[in-house]
Amino acid sequence: MNQAYLQSLLQQVMTVSLKLAMPTLVAGLGVGLVISILQAVTQIQEMTLTFVPKVVAVGVIMVIAGPWMLNTLMAFTIQLYNQIPNMTASVGG
Repeated sequence: MNQAYLQSLLQQVMTVSLKLAMPTLVAGLGVGLVISILQAVTQIQEMTLTFVPKVVAVGVIMVIAGPWMLNTLMAFTIQLYNQIPNMTASVGG
């Protein structure tokens, strides 16, 4: 196990993490932006008005994209577990 392998592994981890987090982050950002514009136009400054729509939007995204997220994470985990013998093979000798 050398530095290039570890860098590659870290890059894969960051890529998978970003792919899994992006749908919920984009949904929360989009809903928050729309609600903020609505609040600015109507001059309604209610703090809870932004929270509930964001939670609903993120929940809907989790229901829709949940199976894809789970399959992506499972595929990465299986790939990582399959690489364990290659990681430890060079340590012993």
